[in-house]
Amino acid sequence: MPKRLTVAQQETYARDGYVAPIDIFSADEIAEIRAEIEDAEARWPHALDGAGRNNGHLALPVLDRIVHDSRILDAVEDVIGAHILAAGSTLFIKEPNSGGFISWHQDARYAGMEPHDWVTGWLAVSNVTEENGCMRMIPGSHIDPLRDHVDTFGEDNLLTRGQEVQGIDESKAVSLPLKPGQLSLHHPRIVHGSGPNISNERRIGFALQSYIAPSVEQVLGEMYVQRARGTDGPKHHLEAPRVQEAMTDAAVALRIDANQKLADILYAGSEQKGKY
Repeated sequence: MPKRLTVAQQETYARDGYVAPIDIFSADEIAEIRAEIEDAEARWPHALDGAGRNNGHLALPVLDRIVHDSRILDAVEDVIGAHILAAGSTLFIKEPNSGGFISWHQDARYAGMEPHDWVTGWLAVSNVTEENGCMRMIPGSHIDPLRDHVDTFGEDNLLTRGQEVQGIDESKAVSLPLKPGQLSLHHPRIVHGSGPNISNERRIGFALQSYIAPSVEQVLGEMYVQRARGTDGPKHHLEAPRVQEAMTDAAVALRIDANQKLADILYAGSEQKGKY
């Protein structure tokens, strides 16, 4: 019996490689979360810019609470089972009328984690629409093996290497607009991306990248994880503590180390590094 998803939603995920929308936070809850995030941006202006968008949950309690929220974990459990490790997060913010976009890609292509028994959650902190750059999915593309990617290092590309799957038939793409507080889940092999924000509103998304089963190994580099639910099983990863107070010296140092390890994974084999 599913905990958060319906049986139909589980079947949709298996068939299409994603499921959305999933109601998680109330309007009041997500408004409070947004206020805390924007307060953190004001207090630490450079902490969430560029590469600082990664692993914010290791230094900010508001993001930590999202990662470990039982309602999100219930939905994740309905996809990968009861034993869950939290392995990273990314705050994606698109300012009004900005050119930043996410090219067509697969999360698993550069993550260095195998097998692909994991799932990425994506939480809408603001209103997320087609106009302000919601995610777009190619249904069923998770069933095939990993595809070749071309590193573009595009100026407005929000991915680390500007990695891109080429030759996508965009007529098959499905947009995933979300209301504030709603979640989507997607498979690590699904081809997805998002366009720029051509609206007058700020688009804030928090990617929970990713929730993994304890059997998943980091076959490239090292990754910090936290036990989110159940047992952690084999010790394939480094273990990170949960943050108690925002931006302490210890928390900042841990996040710097985690982000360096993440960069080593994402840029493996590349002679060039991007701004993320």
